[in-house]
This record gives sequence, structure tokens and C-alpha cells, in this order.
Amino acid sequence: MVRIFYEKDKTRLFNRLEKRKIAVSGEIAETAREIVSHVKQEGDRALLRYTEKFDNVKLTARQLRVRKQSLRAAANKVDAALVRDMEKAIFNVHAYHSREVQKSWVFSKRGVVLGQRVLPLERVGVYIPGGNAAYPSSVLMNVIPAKIAGVSRIVAVTPPGTFQKNPIIAAALYELNVTEVYLVGGAQAVAALAYGTATVPRVDKIVGPGNAYVAAAKREVFGTVDVDMIAGPSEVVIMATAESNPRFIAADMLSQAEHAAAACSICFTDSYPHAVFVQREIQTQLKSLSRKGIARKSLENYGAIVVMESVQQAVEWINEIAPEHLEIFSSLPMSVIDRVRNAGSIFYGDYSPEAVGDYFAGSNHVLPTSGTARFFSPLGVYHFQRRTGIIRYTKEELARTWKSIDALARAEGLDAHAESVCVRQDRRQSRKSKGKKK
Repeated sequence: MVRIFYEKDKTRLFNRLEKRKIAVSGEIAETAREIVSHVKQEGDRALLRYTEKFDNVKLTARQLRVRKQSLRAAANKVDAALVRDMEKAIFNVHAYHSREVQKSWVFSKRGVVLGQRVLPLERVGVYIPGGNAAYPSSVLMNVIPAKIAGVSRIVAVTPPGTFQKNPIIAAALYELNVTEVYLVGGAQAVAALAYGTATVPRVDKIVGPGNAYVAAAKREVFGTVDVDMIAGPSEVVIMATAESNPRFIAADMLSQAEHAAAACSICFTDSYPHAVFVQREIQTQLKSLSRKGIARKSLENYGAIVVMESVQQAVEWINEIAPEHLEIFSSLPMSVIDRVRNAGSIFYGDYSPEAVGDYFAGSNHVLPTSGTARFFSPLGVYHFQRRTGIIRYTKEELARTWKSIDALARAEGLDAHAESVCVRQDRRQSRKSKGKKK
């Protein structure tokens, strides 16, 4: 049963939330570190060994890569109506992210040319998680922004069991024309993408969600490659009042809770009777869920219905939590959104459940978790672009400004920096600068 809290229970509630942030235990981190090290040293041999150990699938090095014919054959197994629905989602995701493109720019003033060159990353690895379910939506959310950015080589990895049992993954990859796919998952897949093997190419960045071992491996290889984020368990926070439909709220809390036992679902309301209605609705709807065991454990561990005295207080709590998903029901004014500083995605209105963002609306569902919305952003085109500064000074402009540069460099004790400016002036000026130093 999901519990009801009050404002006086803040410390107890926040302590519970803090515990779930420790998504990667020391044991998991050490195991991931060992796997990464072995793949780095042994390459394909380690990949094949870990695939057999963890996925119970014995492959050869040649079987790691999915052939185009196999990808197409698997994609063709998916119902045509489902593919059409996926195509609609692809259109929406593309329309949303095409507005995020950042372009190179330049400006000039008094002989100085300054600018920034924006270029796409060359090679990106997309991790497609396996486990208890298939996630074609994650394929769309990771691949489409990369393609819009102009990434020339997209490499997909996924556990062999996921690919073989769920042709919808192949259909998503095929629709997006991603044909370089490798049957490897877990920390070993992350290591292969980071360091490269004889079969799996090294990439510049790794994106995509995964379990705790994948998260630990991404943390381990960060710096060798870039990663999107170290994602923790998923979460939703709902802001509502007594006028909000408790059936909708319960359904949205359960949609989050069914992800995993560590998922978090919280509802803020201004009414105790309303809190009880939501609580009862959760119990009623839970009975019919196929993943009710997972959802029940999630709600018992990290679910909460919080009765607040004021909207302002609820907003302050939410900004501290910095949730991955925030739903604000229509019973609250639109102005409430302006007060929210920290959230991965905000869903406003009674008919904007988190699921529309997960699958169809077009915004990205790869979002910061565990409070990292305070400083991280949703995955977007900008994650697949890099920037290079451009600077050009004329002889005349350097002559006009060299003394300031010289002074600043010498103030830092970097005489060679100063001399690199002075040497471009006449010798008398250079010697004069040295004389002043003495």
C-alpha cells in the first residue's frame, strides 16, 4: 500500500528518496570494472565469454554482428499496423528534435574574427536495453537526434536474447536505417564501444539506458568516451488538487511503478480525502496489471502521496527532488510551471500523461534522474554535436591590444605566453615590456 505523508514527514520522505539514488552498489561497480578491464585487454574473446555467461547464448565472433538480411527478416515479422504507429512516432520525434539543431556562427569587429564551428560527432554507440521487456521507443529517442545532428556512423548494441525474442527492436532499427547492429549487452557492450574490439568498433560517445551494470560501466569508461548520462531508477512526481481526477493520478503513478522495484511515484495534493481516493484507486487498478508484483514493490518502497498545505511549499519540495518527470494537473494554474526550476520533462494538463512523452509526443524520454535535473538536460541533438572556437586577429588589432594581453599573462606568471604576443611587435616594444617586468 502506498503511504500518505504530510509536510511534517519531509525528512522521512527525503531520506527514503536519498537511499534510492545509490543505484550502483560497490559490488556492482567492482564487477563492471572487472568486465570492462577484461574486454579492453581481450577484446572479442571476453565479449563471447561474457555473452555465454550472462545471456546463456554461445556465439562466434562472426555471429556478433547482425547481417542486414537478418535485420530485415526480423523487422518483417512485426505487424504492419504497429509499424505504422511507430512511423507516426518517428515523425513526431523528428519534428521536435529538428528544432534543436545548433549551427556554426561567426562575427567580426575591428579586424577580429570570432566564431564557433558546430560539427557532429563521427561515431556514436547506442545501447538498447534488454531484460524483462523490449524498448523500441529507446531506439527512436537515441537514434533520431543523432541522425539529425549528422552523426555519420551509428552503432547499435543489444543483448542477443532481446533481439531474438523481440523483432520490434529490429523493426525500429530498420525503419531508421541503422544497420550496424551487434548482439552484445551489459557492461561488456559498453566496454566494447569504448575501447573497440576486432569486431565491434570504437565510438566517440555512448548513449542509451541500461541496468545498474551498464550504468557502472558507463561511469568507468567516461573520459575515454563521452556518455549521455548515468541514469538511475525512473521517477514521476504529480502535482494535483482535490479537483483532479484520482483515477488519472493512480494510473500515472502505476505507469511509473511498473518500470522497476526502485522506480519512484509521488503525488502532491492539497486534500487528505483526495489522497485517500488516489490511494484506493491505486489498489483497484493494481489488481489488473501484468507487472503488478513489480509495481506493488515500487509503491511500497518509494511511492508516496503527500498532503501539502500550499502549492508554493509543494513546488519547493519538487525543486529539491528535481524529478525526471513532473505532471501538473489542470486544477493548478499554468503559472505553477514558471516556479518549477528543476525537472527533466513537465507534462501539463489532465490529458498529458507521461506515456505520451515516452512514446509519441516527440520530446525525448531519455531524461536526468535521481535529482540530476538540477544540472542535466534531456537527450537532444546538442548531445551529438561538438563545438570548436575560431579566432583570427589582424596585425593591427594585436598591436592595439598586446599590452593588455601581456599584462594579464605576466600577472599569472606565464612569461612565455606574454612573449608570444610581444614577439609579434617590434623589438623595442618587446624589450620595453621586459624592462617593466624587472
